[in-house]
Amino acid sequence: MVRTARSDGPTASAAGRPAFYALELGSWRDYVTLLHPPYTLWHLSYVVLGAALAPVIHYDLLAATLLAFFLAVGIAAHALDELNGRPLRTRIPAAALWSLAVASLAGAVGLGVLGAIAVSPWLLAFVACGAFFVLAYNLELFGGRLHSDFWFALAWGAFPLLTAYWTMAERLEPAAAAGALAAFALSLAQRTLSSRVRAIRRRLSHIEGTAVFADGTREEIDRRWALATDERALMLLAAGVTAVSVAVLLARV
Repeated sequence: MVRTARSDGPTASAAGRPAFYALELGSWRDYVTLLHPPYTLWHLSYVVLGAALAPVIHYDLLAATLLAFFLAVGIAAHALDELNGRPLRTRIPAAALWSLAVASLAGAVGLGVLGAIAVSPWLLAFVACGAFFVLAYNLELFGGRLHSDFWFALAWGAFPLLTAYWTMAERLEPAAAAGALAAFALSLAQRTLSSRVRAIRRRLSHIEGTAVFADGTREEIDRRWALATDERALMLLAAGVTAVSVAVLLARV
């Protein structure tokens, strides 16, 4: 049996981080890590896809919608999440995290209100839903009932796409429904992979053992071995969804 808890080497150090994209702790690096860069880009891509699926793209509204979701999801939601047990182990003061969350969510809501004035009062329904998702999911309100795979996929996958589509078209059509279903499924896949990765990185003490293949090949089972496939899939999915959103948008230009 081979024990996996190794304290030397870059691979062991990388496997010991709270997330594969986490930078070394301290100063400005904590704020970059807080953004969960690959995941934030991934979910902002659904905004771009929703706009690109609409009959007409209003680029000023798309820019405002992207900024609103970046503030709400990229900053506010992640700041609230870090306040709940410090999953990323950052050293950002609690007061700073609360300030980031409140200011960013207020900014996102403010942009939504301005959008409702420019587009339609019905946009306020999306603004209210978005603010509710950020607070209910990340603060684990209602006993954490909304902090689940289903609500993750709905709030951070289907909802951004539907919001962007409606902002462009002021209606929801079959293309929006199909796109939302795709975003929901992709977000559910993300949650499935990332839940196991988080458990290994943040809660597992050690892994030990050896995998023996039919041809006699033997591989040491360690933390790196357990993380490699899922994290590679997450990185590729994040890059792939982002690239597809850019491609679809460029096709509409």
